[in-house]
Amino acid sequence: MTAAQKIAVITGASRGIGKATAQALAARGHQVAIVFKQQRAAADAVVAEIIAAGGHAEAFQADVADAGSVDALAHAIARRYGHIDVLVNSAGVYGARPLAELDPAFFTEQFHNNTLSVLLTTRAFAPLFGAAGGSIVNLSSNLARAPQAETAVYSASKAAVDALTRGFAIELGPRQIRVNAVAPFITRTDMTAGIPDELRQQFAAQTPLGRLAEPQDIARAIVALASDDLAWVTGRTLLTDGGFTD
Repeated sequence: MTAAQKIAVITGASRGIGKATAQALAARGHQVAIVFKQQRAAADAVVAEIIAAGGHAEAFQADVADAGSVDALAHAIARRYGHIDVLVNSAGVYGARPLAELDPAFFTEQFHNNTLSVLLTTRAFAPLFGAAGGSIVNLSSNLARAPQAETAVYSASKAAVDALTRGFAIELGPRQIRVNAVAPFITRTDMTAGIPDELRQQFAAQTPLGRLAEPQDIARAIVALASDDLAWVTGRTLLTDGGFTD
C-alpha cells in the first residue's frame, strides 16, 4: 500500500502539535481525519489549508475522553474510509497546580483528557487496522520522567501514557500494529501560552539547542515513528525535548 492510500486519524488536530502533524502526514500523501472537540472553525481551517496544498482531509467532531463519543467517531471513520493505517493521539490538556490546590476534579480532568483518551481511542480504532498493521503514536511529555514544580498530576498522567504505550505495543504487536510515543518539553502552542515568558526563557537557556520546540519539530518525530522508516521500533517513548532532560 502506498502512502497516498494510507488513512491517518489525528486527535486534537485543530491546533498545535496535532495540526502540524496532520499537515505533515498530508504532505506525505496520507488522507487525514482531523478530530476536534470544540473548535470547528479551526478544524475546518486546517482542512482547507491541507486541501489548498493538494492534500486530502476531513474534519470529525468527538470528545476523546468520552467512550460513547469515541465509539461513534470510530464508526464514522469506518464508514468513510473502511480502515485506518495511522492513529495519532495528540489531544490533551496541560495543568499545573501546587500540592495544596490539588483536588479530585483536577486529577480527573488531567487523567481523563491525557490518559483515558488514549485508552478509549486505541480500543476503538485497533479493529480498524488491516492485515498489514500500522502505527499508533501517543503524545507523552518529558515531564513523565522529570516533573517540574506543580506538575505532579500532569506528569503522572503522561507517565501513564508511557505505560499504556508499552502495554498496547505488546498486545497489538502480533497484528503488526506498532505503538510508540513522543515526549516533548514546552512547545510553542496555545496550550502552553500561559507559561510566563521569564520561565520560557529560562528553560530555553537550559536546553542544549538554545530554544523551545515548535509544533513542526514534534510533528516530524511523530511522522517518523508512524512511517515504515522505523518499522522495527515499537513500545518506545522518544524524548523530543531538544536535549533538555538528563
